[in-house]
Amino acid sequence: MAGKFVITKDKKGEFRFSLKAGNGEIIAISEGYAAKASALNGIESVRKNAADAVVVDES
Repeated sequence: MAGKFVITKDKKGEFRFSLKAGNGEIIAISEGYAAKASALNGIESVRKNAADAVVVDES
């Protein structure tokens, strides 16, 4: 099964999205957004930018 983005509304009334792997494990959680449209824009940003992102090891 493919990964998926899940949008939820937290106790403060903010929208957040999480990225879940195919096995259901959460692998990323967003910041809180006042509007659902902003959360959707965040998802699109991750989709657009993550594929070409480089790994920087600052350890």
